[in-house]
Amino acid sequence: MNYLKIMQVSNSSTEPESLQAPSAEMSTSRAGTSQNTPAKGKGLLKRKAGSLKDDNSKKKKRKNVKRTVRPNYTIQEGEDMLLIISNISSGDSIWKPKRKGCKKKKLNKKGKSKTSANKTKKAPVKAKIPKVTEETTDKNVDLDNVNAVRFDHWGQSLPIEVLVKIFQFAVHQDGAVPFLCRAGRVCRLWNGAASSPVLWRSVSVGYCWIEPGKSQLPGTEQKIRNTVDWLAENRLSQLREFSLCHWKKHVDYVIQKVSQSCPNLQSLKLSYCTGMTETAFQILGADCRSLENINVQHSEFNVDGLVSFLEAYGNQIKKIYFTHSTKSDKLLSALSKSCCPELRLLEINTKLDGGYCQLPICFQALQIGCPKLQTFRLMNVTPVPKMIRNTPSSTSGFPMLEELCIATSSHSFMTDSDLTNVLHGSPHLRVLDLRGASRITATGLYALPLEKLECLYWGLYFNSNTMVASKKGIHMLAQKWSSTLRELDLANQPFSEEDMEIAMGHLAHGAGVDLFRSLNLSGTKISSSALRLFITQAPALKYLNLSSCRYLPRGLKRVYHGQEDIQLLLDKLG
Repeated sequence: MNYLKIMQVSNSSTEPESLQAPSAEMSTSRAGTSQNTPAKGKGLLKRKAGSLKDDNSKKKKRKNVKRTVRPNYTIQEGEDMLLIISNISSGDSIWKPKRKGCKKKKLNKKGKSKTSANKTKKAPVKAKIPKVTEETTDKNVDLDNVNAVRFDHWGQSLPIEVLVKIFQFAVHQDGAVPFLCRAGRVCRLWNGAASSPVLWRSVSVGYCWIEPGKSQLPGTEQKIRNTVDWLAENRLSQLREFSLCHWKKHVDYVIQKVSQSCPNLQSLKLSYCTGMTETAFQILGADCRSLENINVQHSEFNVDGLVSFLEAYGNQIKKIYFTHSTKSDKLLSALSKSCCPELRLLEINTKLDGGYCQLPICFQALQIGCPKLQTFRLMNVTPVPKMIRNTPSSTSGFPMLEELCIATSSHSFMTDSDLTNVLHGSPHLRVLDLRGASRITATGLYALPLEKLECLYWGLYFNSNTMVASKKGIHMLAQKWSSTLRELDLANQPFSEEDMEIAMGHLAHGAGVDLFRSLNLSGTKISSSALRLFITQAPALKYLNLSSCRYLPRGLKRVYHGQEDIQLLLDKLG
C-alpha cells in the first residue's frame, strides 16, 4: 500500500522541475514507516529514485542546448512592395524561450524568497518622445535639431544630402506627387529632405478628389484651392515641368497660381483637361518668360486664347503638341505667319478610334514660318496639301528637319510629289515614318536627297493591298541606305521574292549591318535563304517580325525578341 501511494504522488506532479531526489530526512522517515513492507517494494522504490535522478540530469543537459528562434513570418517580393506573410494560424503553438524570472525561487526558513528580501522592484521609466505637430512638419528643418532627436538613431547618421539623392530616384520613377507629400510626414529628417526644391522641379498632379458621376461639394473645392496654394507657395519655387491630368474644374485657378509662383516654368502639359480660358493663357505668357513647351493634347481649351498667346509670346516657344480639331487650321495659320520662329517640334495627333482624319496643310507656308523645325509628326492624321495666296511655290524646305512622321492606320493619299515638296531641302533627315502611305513608291523614295537615313517605317496596316502603288524596287532602297539603316519596317508590302532576296543581300553586305537592330517583315515574301543570310551578318539584331510570312516553314512565323531568341531561329534555319 505504501508503495502505491508513493507512485501516485510522483505521477501527480506536472512540472518537471519539481521532480527531485528525496532528501535524507525523508528517506529515514519512510524507512521507519515501512518496516512491514516486503523487500521487493523497497527495491522498486530505490530504482524509482534512481530513475528520477537520471531524468533530472537529462533535463539539465537539454536546458543547456540553445534553440534558434524561428521567424513567424515569410517575406515575398512583389512588383512594387514587400509582402510579409504570417506563418502562424490561430491554433498553432509557438515555442518561446523561458524568461530568467520564471524559475522557482528557493525559500528560506521563514517562507520568504532570498532575492525578494534584499531587492525591491523599481517601476520602469518611460522615455519621453517628442510629438511631431503639423507646424513642425510644414517648416524647414534645421539639421542641428534633427541630429538632437535621440529616438531616430539611423537618421542621425544619415546625411540629409544622401536622403535627398535617394528621393531623387523615387521621384524619377514614380513622380513627386504623392510620394514627397507622404514621405514628408514620416519624421523631421524626411520632411526636411522632401521639402528640398530640387525634388520639385517636375510635378504631375492627377485629379482624384471625387468619384465619377458625383458632384463636388463647396468644402472640397476649398480644400483643392488650399492645397494648390500651399504647394505653389512652399514647394514649387524651382518648378520646371508641370502637368495636369484629368482635371475638369479649377484648371484656370491652378494655371494662374502656378504661373504667379513659378517664374522658371519651362514646360506645361494638360492631358484630358477641360476649361483653360484665354485669361489663363495671357497670365501664363506674362509671368512665365522661360516657357518653351506647351502640350494640350486630348484637352479642351480656348483655341483663340492659345492663338493670341502664340502671337504675343510665341518667340520663346520651341515645342507644341495639340490634338486635331475643327479649329486646328487657326493654329497652323498662326505658325505659318512666323509666330514661333524658334519652333523645333510640332506634333498633331488624334484618337486611334477617331476614324479617317484629314488636315489641310500648306507645307510651303509652314517651311517659311518655322525654318528651324527638327521634328514634324502627324499621328494618325492624313495631310491634304494646299496652297495659300502670295505663298511661293518653291522654298528652301526644312533644312534642319531630322524626323518626319506621317503615319496612319488607314490609307494615306500622299504622293511622291507631295513628299518631295516636304523633304527636298532636308539632307539631315534620320527618321522617316510613312506607315499607311500606299501611294508612295520606291522610285520616289530613292529620288529623295536623304543620305543619312537610319529608320524607315513603310508598313501597310490595312486589310487590302489593291491600292498599293509600289510593288518593286525595294532592292534600290536597301542598296542606297545599306551603310546607315538601323531599323526597317516593310510589313505587308507586296514586293516579290526575288526583290526581297536582293534587298537582304545588300543589307547583309552593307557597312552598317553590325548596327542593324530592328526588322519587320510581317506578311512579306521573304524566303528562308535570304533571311538566313541577313541574320548571320547582323549580330546586333534584337527585334524580328516574321508573322504571316507564307514563304517560311511552319513554326517560324512569329515575333522574335532578343539575340538569344533570334539565334535559336538561325539554328533552325541552318
